[in-house]
Amino acid sequence: MKLPISDRLLACAGFVAPGDRVADIGCDHGYLAIHVLTRGIARSVIAADIGEGPLQSALHNAVKFGVRDKIEFYLSDGVRNIPRDFDSMVCAGMGGDTMIHILESAPWLRNEKYRLILQCQSKTPMLRQYLSEHGWRIHEESVLRDGRFLYTVMEVVWAPDYPRLTRAEWYFPPALLENPGKELPAYYRWVVRGLEIATAHQNDAEKKQVLEELRKLPEQEDLDFLLNE
Repeated sequence: MKLPISDRLLACAGFVAPGDRVADIGCDHGYLAIHVLTRGIARSVIAADIGEGPLQSALHNAVKFGVRDKIEFYLSDGVRNIPRDFDSMVCAGMGGDTMIHILESAPWLRNEKYRLILQCQSKTPMLRQYLSEHGWRIHEESVLRDGRFLYTVMEVVWAPDYPRLTRAEWYFPPALLENPGKELPAYYRWVVRGLEIATAHQNDAEKKQVLEELRKLPEQEDLDFLLNE
């Protein structure tokens, strides 16, 4: 019986450390939880969702794949109603504004014992800005392709003394260059193209400056060279 898990969720699972107690926030169908348990990666999972329907779907799938005894299910808006005894928290498939809301509602997450694994669907620069300005460090970030779309997954840790990202780094952070993958050049072009379109239709001096700074980064050939090192 094959688990129909997406490449996005597989990428998130790749950041889960062996033996982690995982909190899967916005668990939806529960596929990530099932994957990290059936593969022997996670020790246990807290699965939470704001909707009763998705939570029941996750429960059904947990029974189907034989991991019901290793998952606790909670109806919860973000992390409001869940226990705090976990190591890594996964939020996947949400907009950056929703993730910010979750973090704002849980100041107790500002602790070195927690790792955040975030896969953002939209407003990623906004999320990176918030994280950097509120004491979080993007320890690692990688680009993946799922179907026609490019996404990033980031591992975030509490590090209030870490230097803040610049405005340009909200769009293309150093963590991406530190962990290059085959889709990095395509992501660079996508970010630059998005800013080109935005600045062509808006007189936004700040975005124009960001675009100029990003154009100073390695050209496509140099990024390809970096990936082949």
